[in-house]
Amino acid sequence: MATNTLTHVGPIIRTELPGPNARRVLEGDKKYISPSYTRSYPMVAKTGRGIMVEDVDCNQFMDFAAGIAVCSTGHCHPEVVKAIQEQAGRLIHMSGTDFYYENMVTLAERLSKIAPMKGPHRVYYGNSGTEAIEAAMKLARYHTRRQNIIAFYGAFHGRTMGSLSLTASKPQQKRRFAPLVPGVTHVRYPDVYRAGVAPRNAEAFAYECARFIEDKVFKTTLPPEEVAAIFVEPIQGEGGYVVAPTVFMQELRRICDRHGILLVVDEVQSGVARTGKWWAVQHTGVEPDILCCAKGIGSGMPLGIMMSRAEIMDWIPGSHASTFGGNPVAIAASLATLDVLEREGLENAREVGDHMMKRLNQWPSTVPLVGDVRGRGLMIGIEIVADKQQRTPGGELRDTIVETAFYKGLLVLGAGPNTIRLCPPLILTKEQADVALDILEECIRNAEGGKSIADPYSIGQPQGS
Repeated sequence: MATNTLTHVGPIIRTELPGPNARRVLEGDKKYISPSYTRSYPMVAKTGRGIMVEDVDCNQFMDFAAGIAVCSTGHCHPEVVKAIQEQAGRLIHMSGTDFYYENMVTLAERLSKIAPMKGPHRVYYGNSGTEAIEAAMKLARYHTRRQNIIAFYGAFHGRTMGSLSLTASKPQQKRRFAPLVPGVTHVRYPDVYRAGVAPRNAEAFAYECARFIEDKVFKTTLPPEEVAAIFVEPIQGEGGYVVAPTVFMQELRRICDRHGILLVVDEVQSGVARTGKWWAVQHTGVEPDILCCAKGIGSGMPLGIMMSRAEIMDWIPGSHASTFGGNPVAIAASLATLDVLEREGLENAREVGDHMMKRLNQWPSTVPLVGDVRGRGLMIGIEIVADKQQRTPGGELRDTIVETAFYKGLLVLGAGPNTIRLCPPLILTKEQADVALDILEECIRNAEGGKSIADPYSIGQPQGS
């Protein structure tokens, strides 16, 4: 396995946070950068190796956010860096919309071999997750000649106008941007814990969430013959790392088959080996018609992919395209990424994820403020609650924990109203995982005790060693 640390197995905090160099950058950011970006804490990155990131003041952090599940092979994996450098020295751009690249075919062949549905397949290249979703929306309408789409509450599919119309995560994401793309209907996603459902009733609840589409929506407001597709995340990302039960996904597949509707899975965050399988949907045994991915597919290079069964991608030239989609450098990074993940990341995500869950599964009964832990592989959500009996969402407590973790040298992010997401690089070791969980548990216990984050570390001393 490639070296995945800078100089230490845990964080090293050398200065106050933010340090003097970071404060200078923050001042410039405030002056010049769009205020629409969301920042949880003042982390100013400079270099990264493996799961470690060093800021502009030489503080070293453990990165359990991985650039929002993007750096699947870790920061600056040597094989990925080499592939990028070599390709950049040969050809950076010609536009796959108007010309041909051999590696566009090479990567498509590679993706076809690991696709979660039977082939043959066709691949569309874009630059991001939201572009992959936009392409899937257009293809679904084009192929079926239908106009309506079903999505789910809690979903996040992107921020461009089409994908934003499917998104139902936070009202701020849509505020003052209407009118959006018409023809989208949202229904309930089976969030078993938030619904207050007892474990013994979880499958029945999930099944009923799927049945609602056919039993209520199709019988009252939406003719099924006018529905082009159902878009679903096998694990909701921004919605709180909520895992869709298998029975729910299977019933969605049956509903789609009965009415000639396409099933589109959004694997932008959950795909590319993160869950211990190539695709999260493979845990359910369901085969989609269209798959969208991005984030971890290029180890940080901008690449979005929409892949479908070949007979579905029947649009003609000019129907949809992208100047930069399938850029040669991004594709080179993706091919190297798949090499690394196939060799070590896929199995490691399962093994280290299982190792973490053995400990984390005890937290709802042993750690204050933890109401639920869920996930697959190295895609894990920890739901923070103010009252365990009432399952009262602890959004402010979650934010305090995330910020405190930063001051202790651990980078995590929130997801949903009150969940902490753990999505580290897939090369994470068990030792590193244990150090990170020690830090996180301390942060959660401190939040329960109301301790301040003003001075949560000793300057110059390694944290989590």
